[in-house]
This record gives sequence, structure tokens and C-alpha cells, in this order.
Amino acid sequence: MRESLKNSKRLVIKVGTSTLMYGNGHVNLRTIEKLAMVLSDLRNEGKEVILVSSGAIGVGCHKLQLPARPTDIPDLQAVASVGQSELMHIYSKFFGEYGQVVGQVLLTRDVTDFPISRENVMNTLESLLSRGIIPIVNENDTVAVEELEHVTKYGDNDLLSAIVARLVQADLLIMLSDIDGFYKSNPTTDPNAIMFSEINQITPEIEALAGGRGSKFGTGGMLTKLSAATYCMASHQKMILTNGKKPTIIFEIMQGAQVGTLFANKKEAFSHDRTH
Repeated sequence: MRESLKNSKRLVIKVGTSTLMYGNGHVNLRTIEKLAMVLSDLRNEGKEVILVSSGAIGVGCHKLQLPARPTDIPDLQAVASVGQSELMHIYSKFFGEYGQVVGQVLLTRDVTDFPISRENVMNTLESLLSRGIIPIVNENDTVAVEELEHVTKYGDNDLLSAIVARLVQADLLIMLSDIDGFYKSNPTTDPNAIMFSEINQITPEIEALAGGRGSKFGTGGMLTKLSAATYCMASHQKMILTNGKKPTIIFEIMQGAQVGTLFANKKEAFSHDRTH
């Protein structure tokens, strides 16, 4: 099953706020720089890469020196506005050091749901990829009230990354989180917790293992990651959940290493990846 991942050409990489930020609220520049290097090298190898990045509000909180994520919607939107421009500045700087051009794509749920705007998004992403540009996709938190209130369950862009993967018919979605994979029990409280290497079906028992909401500056949690995996599997696509602390783990995944948890339908696991 893992061997088939070597042939993946079109990749969607999702990185959460917990990976981009330290627990003290400061930006993790070291991880972002390594992520830029890894994704740029994947492009050099001939892969097509889309980065779905959270972090606008977290970076905005840091920029404005706020002690915690605001709770008022207008304040959240203002912080996101500041944070998104700062986040793209950081990405552009680090990707630029490796000669890689990036482009910003901000989405809301109505855009991906409405047929005409969805087609426009698909055309934009395809055009960027054809030019060797890495699209950096984020929820448009400055106008997307529903996501800020956790109504649409995008969950720190977890579901959005799966939607993007379906839109571009990606071969693989790699979700970088602050946990090594999907466990049978909470690894932070159970030292003997066992991690799933592969999950081929989302059963009620699997759903029951998903826990609460995310970090101080993010909105995600294991439940939203499981929702993204369910979406991918319904689209006959593959997703790997793994720890983003060391972005070079992506290289290991592309070499077929047994890292993280692979979500894939059994029949999809042994199918040949399509050629773009």
C-alpha cells in the first residue's frame, strides 16, 4: 500500500496552526523554512504541490502581540487580515530563497459549493500548477464568519484541504499535525497508546476515538481530521496524517516509509496512480 505512494505526482500538503506556531504564540520560523525547502525540492523533482495553510489568526495574534485568540467575530476578522498578509510575506521569503514562486488563493465555503465559482477555482489552481507555481490556499477568515464560529466544520482547514484535493484530483493529501498519526487512545495521557498504520474504513468505533477541539491559536482537532479522511476516502483518494514537526518526513512518505496513518479504501490502496 505504501509503495503506491511513490508514484504520486500531484500532492496537497496541509499544515495546521499548531505546526506553524510555538505553544507560546510565536511563529515557528524554523519549521516554516524547512517546509519551504521540502516543498520546493518536491517541485524540483517534478511533483505538483498545493499547500493548504492555516495560521492567519495565529500569526495575526503574534503580530499584534495578543495573549490569546479573540472571541469576537469582527476582532477575529481583523486579526486574520493582519495575519494573512504577514503569513504570506513569511512564505514568500522562505520559498523565494529556494527559487520557488508561490501564489495566494483564499477560499470560502460558498465558493467551493457554487458550481461556477468552483470551476473558476479549479481553473486557477490548474493554471498555477502548470506554471510551476505552488498555490498556498487558506480559508478567507476576513469574511468567512461560518468558519470562525465553527459552523461549517472546516476545522483549521482540515476539511478544506480534502475539498481542494478532490477539486484538483490529487494523488495524495498529506496532513501535517502535532501528532504522529491516529491512535487507539490518547498518546498524551496513555504511554502505551497504539497508532494505526492504515485505516481502510471509517467505522463508528473509529469515529468514537476522535477527540476534542484543537490548540490555543487553532480550531482543529482529531475529529476534523477524521472528517477530512472520510471525505477523501469517499472521493477514492488517499490521505496520510502525520507529525509536521519535521517537514522532511514528507520525503519519507514519498519513499514509502511506514510513517503516520494512511487512510485509503482497500481497493484504492493497490490501484495505480493516474498520470497528469
